[in-house]
Amino acid sequence: MSSGAGVQAPEADAAPHRTQDAQPVVHSVIPAPRAAGRAAATPRSHDRMRALDGLRILAALSVCLYHYAGRSSTGEFWGGSPKELFPGLSSAAAYGCLGVQLFFVISGFVICMSSWGKSLGHFFRSRVSRLYPAYWVAILLTTAACVVLPSVSEPLRLNEVLVNFTMLQQPMGVDRVLGVCWTLWVEARFYLLFALFVVWKGVTYRRVVVFCCLWTVAGVLARVADNPLADEIVMRDHAPFFIGGLALYLIHRHGSDLLLWGIVGVSWALGQRYSTSALWHPDSADVYIERSPYVILAVVTFAFGSVAAVALGRLRWANWRWLTVAGALTYPFYLVHEHLGWFAISVLHRKFHLGHWPTLAATVCGMLVLAWLIHRLVEKPLGPWMRRSMETQAARLKSS
Repeated sequence: MSSGAGVQAPEADAAPHRTQDAQPVVHSVIPAPRAAGRAAATPRSHDRMRALDGLRILAALSVCLYHYAGRSSTGEFWGGSPKELFPGLSSAAAYGCLGVQLFFVISGFVICMSSWGKSLGHFFRSRVSRLYPAYWVAILLTTAACVVLPSVSEPLRLNEVLVNFTMLQQPMGVDRVLGVCWTLWVEARFYLLFALFVVWKGVTYRRVVVFCCLWTVAGVLARVADNPLADEIVMRDHAPFFIGGLALYLIHRHGSDLLLWGIVGVSWALGQRYSTSALWHPDSADVYIERSPYVILAVVTFAFGSVAAVALGRLRWANWRWLTVAGALTYPFYLVHEHLGWFAISVLHRKFHLGHWPTLAATVCGMLVLAWLIHRLVEKPLGPWMRRSMETQAARLKSS
């Protein structure tokens, strides 16, 4: 989503069907260099953070493998247990849902960057024009596939599908067309909180720091209160990852200091606690192994550490052009890979008896090709058109 001159901002990404086990996503970005003290830095349009694009596609592929080979429920699409078909891969893929944590850290980093110096109206328009076009197409494609092959996944009722187009299906208590779209609702609430408490008055170092501190305290108090409405607003389990990303962008822009690293450290500690408690002992038997708390800790640490490496400029060497393309495909790939991938697996492996490894490779490649088509034919033309239309409407409202 283009959210500023030469800056592309993030989006959300991945989770299992009708569950909240996985999620995200963030788009190609152009960084602002660090400046001495707290002076505002001037972004350099020629310096792309391609390493973030690489991290995004890595997170998306890990979630994809989780959906294809890391869950026992996918056996119905393979016609057999993925643990037996992919004995080595399935154990590692069980941790793929943690790619969502990386998505959220990147989202905090990029949202802070892309909103710097931008108005609230610009922030709103950039989010809407970035998220909705590919999302609408994914809803249509998945619904059509469910109608054609209801044996793989039954289509939702028309009234439920129509609510899904608003992206408000979860607070409305409506089933999701896309299993992964629960993370979009998480992202949307983050955008709303950040817009109301920071972007509204203008993004500054002080306002972001205060926001991070207050949100951390609110998350802890919400856990003590154990109130569903407070949990929904504060997002106590997901907040640490966004907060850590926000602080890491401040480190990138203004340089290191003890306060910012303290925020990152607290966010990491709280985030790993949530991830471990949520995934170490899953409520269902949908994974093949009891996931190790040490591996979960290592993956969460990688999520914070990798974005920290970008913030400190340690990954400037990862500047390959193909990463920009990969980053552009991440959001549409994230949206379509789960259900449409299951359809592809069912047809290729069970109908045409293609081997399990060729089926897995063909499905992943096919979803990447579909993501490229959505990016080229939908996102690139429709996103800017929506943004221009909203800008025109905003100008009319101001002049009326």
